[in-house]
Amino acid sequence: MYSASDLRKGLKIQIDGEPYVVVDFQFSKPGKGQALYRTKLKNMVTGNQFDRTFRSNDKFEKAPLEERTMQYLYSQGDEFHFMDTKNYEQVVVTQDQLGDDTNFLIDNMEVQVLLFNNNPIGVTLPNFVNLTVTRADPWAKGDTSGSDSKPVTVETGYELQVPPFIEEGDRIQIDTRTGVYMTRVKE
Repeated sequence: MYSASDLRKGLKIQIDGEPYVVVDFQFSKPGKGQALYRTKLKNMVTGNQFDRTFRSNDKFEKAPLEERTMQYLYSQGDEFHFMDTKNYEQVVVTQDQLGDDTNFLIDNMEVQVLLFNNNPIGVTLPNFVNLTVTRADPWAKGDTSGSDSKPVTVETGYELQVPPFIEEGDRIQIDTRTGVYMTRVKE
């Protein structure tokens, strides 16, 4: 059990059977009365956010969350299938739960799947992923349009800006948190 004094940014708690993460937190002690803990909470299943104030004697349950290493297998429509690397159980994560992370998923990639009561609610990708460029327009030497980058498409269908020397077939490293080109991979 957590008490209100344990509240801090990033803490995961359970309220009314739902998992929440503390997004923002402020402590205030008025002249009279109890201390107040003003928080902004985000529902980890629906993504809804709201403000809530707690008193110093309020108690919370720890959210029963579990993070497991799983391997991405395949997608079918807007469902993405992952397999637990220890017991070979499979779980399905929806397009809505993954969001933009679908741009970086490749077969057999190991990811961290966050489970709430054995139901997947989120996926954490590795910080960097190496992908092959499938389409790159040639860069015209002497092009003085003011841009020193060009658009390319990688094997997952994701489009991003890269330096002009990147060509079709090159492998590049992309930061999955920002979707930005990092470097060319030499293999």
